[in-house]
Amino acid sequence: MSKAAVNESQALERAVRKTTGRLLPFLTMLLVLCFLDRANIGFAKLSYQADTGISDAAYALGSGIFFIGYALFEVPSNLMLQRTGARAWLSRIMVTWGLVSAAMMFATSPISLYLLRFLLGVCEAGFYPGVLLYLTYWFPSRQRARATGLFYLGVPLSLVLGAPLSGWMLTWHGVFGLAGWQLMFVVEGLAAAAAGVVAFFYLDNRPQDAQWLDPEEKTALAAMLEMEERDRLREIRHSALGVLKDRRVLLFIGVYFSIQLGAAPLTFYLPSRLASIMGGEVNLAAGLLLAIPWLCAAIATRWATVHADRHENHRFVAIAMLAAGTVALASIAFISNPWLMVIACCIAVPGLTASQPVFWSLPMRYLGGTGAASGIAFIVSIGNLGSFVSPQIKTYADATLHSPNAGFLVLALLSFASVLLLVRLRPARADLKLQH
Repeated sequence: MSKAAVNESQALERAVRKTTGRLLPFLTMLLVLCFLDRANIGFAKLSYQADTGISDAAYALGSGIFFIGYALFEVPSNLMLQRTGARAWLSRIMVTWGLVSAAMMFATSPISLYLLRFLLGVCEAGFYPGVLLYLTYWFPSRQRARATGLFYLGVPLSLVLGAPLSGWMLTWHGVFGLAGWQLMFVVEGLAAAAAGVVAFFYLDNRPQDAQWLDPEEKTALAAMLEMEERDRLREIRHSALGVLKDRRVLLFIGVYFSIQLGAAPLTFYLPSRLASIMGGEVNLAAGLLLAIPWLCAAIATRWATVHADRHENHRFVAIAMLAAGTVALASIAFISNPWLMVIACCIAVPGLTASQPVFWSLPMRYLGGTGAASGIAFIVSIGNLGSFVSPQIKTYADATLHSPNAGFLVLALLSFASVLLLVRLRPARADLKLQH
């Protein structure tokens, strides 16, 4: 290898290392706030319904309707991010979702619950796929699953930190004249809005804009990313809507939809399920127990993405984790001991969450150009409709089978379709080229 090639390789390595340290801790923190604002209604469920009189059916619809607004505006939002730049658009998303999340303190009737949760989905649309797209601007394919995994740590960390925090705030009845659940919505929502303001001044759109990279590092990183983009576009080219004609993209959507069917009850129903087994409401003690499975998910996320990148076996790792996660989710329907419940959740939660950044390496390697912006957004938006359908299925299954836990079993069986679809998915030629 020539001296120039060695210098370029070293510059690229330094650029990736600096980018990792600069962007990923901040983006992970944003995802912590994002997912906490999406999921905190699950912690508030028991006290919220007790104070407002909202029924189980209304709660299920209110929890899930978030994903309707999210799905409707996901693709336009991601295309806007590509057009306006990530810095301004991600900042806009965070400020508006934070304010709407704080306004959930006023959701005291079914109509206000539906409206605010729908608006929360509209405002948050584009954040997750937007960051996934943003990572393709900064990380070469060989480091991207690891980078996605570090970003995705925000999901389990939001529950590791948020479960005890939310449980604790739910005990603050009467502070500032608010119920505990109202105070929780206000504090966590305003934190997200404040982070959005900071993001505008902290993020850079592309490596060429980064003052914290030296010219040699910028050149090496930009050259690698441009070469990979040319290879993808030479292999296959998609228009914004043309991605929906691609069989592989449809399979990606089906996998993500199935995953969300199983992951949604872990967010919306697991806190109240564990609290009911413990004989009370969600409080600090229940929150600390709930943090254990999400801590396992954080560890599993880091291990799985590093292992998959190192051995180039992303599909196999995702299949194994999803199979274990769906089986463990099914077992929750039959468990009545809190410690056995925590053990089952320590398999279900990592399986259904830590597998997702590994899965995302597959479409992110396959899609390029405008197809990447719209394709990632379509996968997230249509796939996330599984999170809307999931609470409705659980409510119907519980009522039909006359068991408050039957829905966990039904959703686990449906979520296992993600395993079957991934088994059918074969590596594309573009994937194979990137591996050699």
